[in-house]
Amino acid sequence: MTLSDAAEAPPLDRIDRQILDVLQHDASLSNVALAERVNLSPPACLRRVERLKRSGLIKEVVALLDAERLNAGMVVVIGVVLDRSTPQSFADFEAAARHISGCMACHLVTGEFDYFLMIRTRDSQSFNRLHAEQLIYLPGVRQIRSFMGLREVLSSTQIPLGR
Repeated sequence: MTLSDAAEAPPLDRIDRQILDVLQHDASLSNVALAERVNLSPPACLRRVERLKRSGLIKEVVALLDAERLNAGMVVVIGVVLDRSTPQSFADFEAAARHISGCMACHLVTGEFDYFLMIRTRDSQSFNRLHAEQLIYLPGVRQIRSFMGLREVLSSTQIPLGR
C-alpha cells in the first residue's frame, strides 16, 4: 500500500461501519467477541480491522479516563485572538499550544476568534496558575477569553457514521 492509498479512506460497507461503531463504544472487545457482534468469522473480522487500521480510519485505540476522579474535572474553553494573521504567527501559536498543560484540543476557527482551546484542569485556582504561568506567554496573542464550564451536558469521542 502506498502513502497515497493510505491517505484515501477505503469505501466502507455495512460490516465495516458496524465494526467501527462497535469499536467506538468498546475498543477493549476481543477479536472473537467483535466478530460475534458483527456476524463474521474471527479471521475475517481481524483482516477487516487491520485494513481499517492500515488505512488510517482507526487512528488509535485508547482508554477514556474519568477526568473528575483524576483531578481534571473543570473544563475551560478559551477563545484566542492573534495580533497578526500570518502563516508564521499561526505556526508559532500552534507549536506553543501543543505544550499547554491540560490542553485537550486546539482548533483554528473562523469568526471573532482565531483559535479555540479546550483545557482540563482541577479548579479555578489551578486555571489561574495556568493562565499566569503559560497562557499569557503564548506567542502573538492579542486577546484571550476564557469560558469555564459549569456542567458537562454531552461529551463524546464517537464520530457519526453516516449510513
